[in-house]
Amino acid sequence: MAALLFSLFALGSSGAARADEYKFSFGPAAGQGYTQVTSQDAYDASKGYGFLSTGGTPAIGGGGPVVSVFAVDVPEGNYDVTMVFGDPSKATSTTVKAEQRRLVFEKVDTAPGKFETREFTVNVRSPKISTGGEVGIDGREKGPPVVPDWDDHLSFEFNGKQPGVASIDVKPAPDAVTVFVAGDSTVTDQSAEPWCTWGQMLPRFFGPGVAIADYAQSGLTLSSFEHERRLEKILSVIKKGDYLLIQFGHNDQKDKAPGSGPFTTYKTNLKRYVDAARAKGGIPVIVTPMERRRWLGTVPQPTLADFAEAGRQVGSENNVPVIDLNAMSLKFYAALGPEASTKAFVHYPVNTFPGQAKELKDDTHHNAYGGYELARCVVEGIKSNVPALVPFLRPDVQPFDPSKPDSVDTFDVPASPFVVAAKPAGS
Repeated sequence: MAALLFSLFALGSSGAARADEYKFSFGPAAGQGYTQVTSQDAYDASKGYGFLSTGGTPAIGGGGPVVSVFAVDVPEGNYDVTMVFGDPSKATSTTVKAEQRRLVFEKVDTAPGKFETREFTVNVRSPKISTGGEVGIDGREKGPPVVPDWDDHLSFEFNGKQPGVASIDVKPAPDAVTVFVAGDSTVTDQSAEPWCTWGQMLPRFFGPGVAIADYAQSGLTLSSFEHERRLEKILSVIKKGDYLLIQFGHNDQKDKAPGSGPFTTYKTNLKRYVDAARAKGGIPVIVTPMERRRWLGTVPQPTLADFAEAGRQVGSENNVPVIDLNAMSLKFYAALGPEASTKAFVHYPVNTFPGQAKELKDDTHHNAYGGYELARCVVEGIKSNVPALVPFLRPDVQPFDPSKPDSVDTFDVPASPFVVAAKPAGS
């Protein structure tokens, strides 16, 4: 699967002067205020930008589907990004993902000599906590071979049949609304194909002014998320008017300690998150956990019903918006049916992906199609229960009924160039 990858890495450790705005032109001539970059400009720490070697020839400005990495240093924070797509003589078709495969744009098409300008807001974070210490980061999040996600690097993957970028303009967006996400492997930024979550697909549905900051990680519970200091990190940077989407349950269900359960420890921990976010001026939103793939004949079976109900109870008892992804996921699976529902999960025969020596058969974790459809469910929940975020949705966002999902046969978000056959932690 061909792809063009750009990664914007930040200045700071190099000692280079910081800029309020980072502007790069990849066309034949740089515009006023832009730094012109060619395929010969290797990354240079003293300059703070350039291409990193990936074993291929950089393809810029519609130069072809060859993996390339571009780097420029930016500090932690939110950024407004303006991208111009197109080529003077070629048609281009570009899908954009940011950081660890967060979908931003689907297939931006331009005719020869035509250019399209698109804008979005993205979040960059580091493990350091302002009050001291760091978030517990695992190897999957550090990279390589995948693009790291908890560092000074803002990454952009340009993918598609004929990816083409003419320029990039990156500037700080301190007033942007941040939507933080707390959760497990079913919502985290999965680093590699074929794994994907709704948290990675959610940015595609928001225009400029909102940045999705997905702090979720595989294998975590409400308690272990805190133990890794991820909630502490969120609380150190969340500001009044920001949101915290909370989705746990898959791993909490495995807690066999005396007295633990959905209506005891789970509810108590969930309420603590709610109270902590509100104390900082944030707006908590509970997302009930989507179901696993379990069938009894032609009827999808609930495996997390009590945890979903506990989340609804915390919402009702504490006046917290609830996005009932659990209920919507069951409608989605039922619409697909027992066999076709595998198309939404990581079910692939041997050698579907490079280096995949064993069959993949995972009824908990989703692929890009499943993640995309569940993100559409979350967007519907936002429309119904979080009205203040609705004006930030992109104009092309259409109504969605999980009982009438998009056809998997027409789904067309190209795979990223990074593949990991190992199943994420959690089940």
